[in-house]
Amino acid sequence: MKKRTRIICTVTNDLNYDQRMIRICSTLADAGYDVKLVGLKRKTSKPLTERPFRQKRIPIIAEEGKIMYAQYWICLFFYLLFSKADILCAIDLDTIMPVYYASKLSGKKRVYDAHEIFTDLREVITRPAVHKMWTWIARHTIPKFPVGYTIGECYAEEFKKRYGVDYGVVRNATILRPLEIPEKHERYILYQGAVNVGRCFEQLIPAMRYVNEKLIVCGEGNFYAEAWALVKQYQLEDKIIFKGYVPPEQLRSYTLHAWIGITLFEETSLSNRLSMANRFFDYMHAAVPQLCIKYPEYEKVNAQYEIAYLISDHDPESIAEALNKMLEDENYYKRLQHNCLAAREQYCWQQETITLLKTYEQLAAS
Repeated sequence: MKKRTRIICTVTNDLNYDQRMIRICSTLADAGYDVKLVGLKRKTSKPLTERPFRQKRIPIIAEEGKIMYAQYWICLFFYLLFSKADILCAIDLDTIMPVYYASKLSGKKRVYDAHEIFTDLREVITRPAVHKMWTWIARHTIPKFPVGYTIGECYAEEFKKRYGVDYGVVRNATILRPLEIPEKHERYILYQGAVNVGRCFEQLIPAMRYVNEKLIVCGEGNFYAEAWALVKQYQLEDKIIFKGYVPPEQLRSYTLHAWIGITLFEETSLSNRLSMANRFFDYMHAAVPQLCIKYPEYEKVNAQYEIAYLISDHDPESIAEALNKMLEDENYYKRLQHNCLAAREQYCWQQETITLLKTYEQLAAS
């Protein structure tokens, strides 16, 4: 019997909520690869959900900052160095160092999966010493990962320009499943994803004063406390509901029954401007029209299939106007909803897996 190619993918989360990596690892496992996803074990980590691939959590003492990275990188390096694997995959820049050195010393093949332009994240570029460190790491390692893929054409162009690497595109598109649009008794607006700085909560929350429906927020993040404080400041406790982290299976139900989805980012960094969020496809696949920021990747899709109301600025008045348009203009809403049904046939995980599997097939055969 032919030995299966062994792949280890590395992340800096506790595995349960990383929908992109769950999708990627499941696809590779279904294709016959022996796949393991390695991440962190935090004090608050819940038991691992059973998946079609293997999972490993590395316990850490410090849970944030430089000490966390130093501890995790050292542990991850030795774990990878002595693991039985053929291919090591670094997911984003925060695991690339241990993957690079472990692969170099052990002779294992390596691949880079770039979810973002890490050096251009707001929390990086606003801290000069941190930005300098990650910029050096990127220049030192990414050119030595000639095989890789990223989440959109804009990111791929930027990686080629900066590091001379020619990466494929594997979008965060949702798996295409049969869809029956349910009867929606409550017309709520949904934000799903990290409640982080730069996600326009400072504008979205006050905008809800002028919208006569509820906003449900599924997710947590580094702006969670501030977002809740804004809700109390504007006395919107009955209109804006925070659900915290929601498991993927439960989140799909929230998305399917939503009336409008929210995909907003401040232009705090080039990474944000060139991004293509998971939720953009999740709303599309649930035939949920969305309010979306007018950035290049979203413009490309919307020019082909009008599925979203795009706004150039994200002040509260513009947000409220857009939401009310989708709530009140029935013909406009139905057109966006109908276009989602066509768009989801093209922008789906089944299409994205072609590039993903080709990348690993070529790497395994090289």
